[in-house]
Formats: sequence, structure tokens, C-alpha cells
Amino acid sequence: MAKKVIKYTEIKSADSCKYDGLSLGEVMLRLDPYDVPTAQAREMRIFQGGGETNVACGLSHTFGLRTGVLTALVDDHIGKNIRHQLRAAGVDTSKIIWFNTENDGSRFSTDKKGTLMNGINFTFIGKGVIPSDTCYYRAHSAIRELEEGDFDWDQIFGQKGVRVFNTGGICTLISPTSSGLAIEAVKKANEYGTFVSADLNYRSKVEPDKNKARMINQKMASFLGFLVGNDSDMTDALGYETKITKNAPFEEWLDAYKKTVAQVAKDFPNLSLIGTQWRGATNADLISWGAVLYDALAGKFYVSALRKDVPIKDRTGGGDSYASGVLAALLKGKDLQTAVEWGAAHGMLVQETPGDITMVDQKLVETEVNRALAGGGVKASR
Repeated sequence: MAKKVIKYTEIKSADSCKYDGLSLGEVMLRLDPYDVPTAQAREMRIFQGGGETNVACGLSHTFGLRTGVLTALVDDHIGKNIRHQLRAAGVDTSKIIWFNTENDGSRFSTDKKGTLMNGINFTFIGKGVIPSDTCYYRAHSAIRELEEGDFDWDQIFGQKGVRVFNTGGICTLISPTSSGLAIEAVKKANEYGTFVSADLNYRSKVEPDKNKARMINQKMASFLGFLVGNDSDMTDALGYETKITKNAPFEEWLDAYKKTVAQVAKDFPNLSLIGTQWRGATNADLISWGAVLYDALAGKFYVSALRKDVPIKDRTGGGDSYASGVLAALLKGKDLQTAVEWGAAHGMLVQETPGDITMVDQKLVETEVNRALAGGGVKASR
């Protein structure tokens, strides 16, 4: 374990760092067939997205913070499309590792035949009782090739300076070498005084072997300040079972989740924050939404306003936007109740717009917090 794991109360000042937030992880091109299942689709719209990089996008686009991504892409039209979208969200792309297509035998090179590729997914958002569905093409993506030593952490965390570093359970499990890279990163971040956050974000399509996932994530959890994970992630990715009935209401879920969090905090005393969003799905278009944040330093839970039966457009990115909402509040010096409210509101709003990241600004997040706390409706802006 690192000599010291940085607490949320020790986040460095903005003027001492180049970056408010950096995210290490996979980013993919998302093809969305609107309201038609992928197998029947004839038209698609294009987004970028990734479990870890969505956090950087949210911090930048919605909250106006200085962020960057650490990932790998093939230098072709798909890679450039992803880069342009990241830039449009205000994210620094200068730390992306590019694989050229000259097949020149160098460490970061491939051919023009797609032997190595940029990750692509087809995500149908679902409708009513038809669930959302994602089909991935990531087995030969560039980021799978990254390994320990590929990033200069001394320059990134030492010379440049980073206030918050974020990674997650997709990055740790995506290839045989990715876990070593992620663990190297979180160790180095702590050495340089950077607060570290990670979302367990377990996906069976990334790593079907839960025992392997648990072994890796338990190792990484020892270097985290903020752990994001819902009850199923805690079970699948970390090995902690939350005893809860299926489709339990928020209040019942919260009581059970609190017990799980208490045990996780006991086993990983380095954690200063643990939290997650809660989703109660009536169908693919109608959900209830809440969030919780546990301050392990004070032994206190913070719970957001509960939203019930809210129509949504897109189920993707709610957890990532929760994380970026909480981190944005911390980076801006807000209290933890504000942090969980921002996390809940931002996580809700990402599902009101298409794509993996929100198309809103901080003012709308704050407006949604006030609306939810007041139990009010939605007024037109004229």
C-alpha cells in the first residue's frame, strides 16, 4: 500500500496544478440507432463515450473545470472523430497515446487493415418494456495494448500537477496488462498528493470471471480515496453482498446498502468517500433516481433528494455523471450535501439527453437540485 492515500479533505489547490481532473480509461465511438433496434437499423447517430473518460467530459463540459484523458487510439478517421468530440467537450487530448498505421515495427504502430482498432459499440436505448442493449467491438482496441510505463507519471502528477485522478473497473479489466497500468497510476497519484477516485463499473462483457475481477479491484481499492459502486458492483467487482429483495424501493435499498458500505469502509480504511446513484426502473423510459455519499472520516451518510417516475431518453452514463457531479462539488469547495445533490442531479440529467455525457451546464444542474428539493415541477424558460 502507498505510504499515504489522499483524503477528500486534502485535495490540492487549483493554482498548484495544471489539471483539476484526469481520467485513465477506454473511450469508444458509440453508434446509436435512435429508437430502432440495432439489427433493424438503417440510420445511426454518433457519440463518443467511456466509463472513465465520461467523468472528464462532465467535469469539463458541465462544470467548466480543466480536464484531460489518458487513453490510446489508432490514428485513423475513427480515432480523430473521437478526439474531436473530446475537444468539443473541452477536454485536453494531448496525453492520448496514438498508434500510427504505418506498421513500422515501433511500440505504438499497427497496420491499415484494422488489426488494431478503435473501440466501437452499438447502443440501442430501449423503449418501454424493451431493454437497452449494447453490442461491443473492443477485443482488438488500442487501449488493450497499454501497460505499465507507457505514461510518464512523474511528469503528469509531479511537474504538471493533478487535483483529482479518476479511473475505473472497465480500465482495470479490459486486458491482461490494463490492471497493472491502472494500479501503477493510482499508486503514483497518491505519491504526488493527488486525490484518487474510481468507479467499480463492473461489466460481465469485459471480464466474465468475477473472481478475477474481485482480486484486481480489491488490490486497486487500497489506493483509492473515493470509491463509486452500486450494490451489484460491490458484489460482482469487490465481493460484498448487499442483502436486498428484487425491485426494492429506495428506502429499503438504502438501509441494506449502508450495511455494505460500513463493511467496505472497515476493510479499506484508506477510503474517505464511498457512494453511488440508485436507479429504480419502471421501464426503459421511466425511472426513479436517488444517490448517497458516505463520509468515512466522520461516519456520516448524505442522501440526495429522491426523484420518482421521471421520463428519460438514454440510460447510459448516469453513474459516470454522478461521479463527476460529486467531484465537481469537491473541486469547487462545496460541502458533501451539495456534492451528493450535484451527483444525483447530473446523473439524472445525462439520461434526459442522448449520448454518454450531458448536454447541460452547471446552472441547469443547480436548477434541478432546487427543483427536486422543493418537490416542484418544470417551468418553461422564456
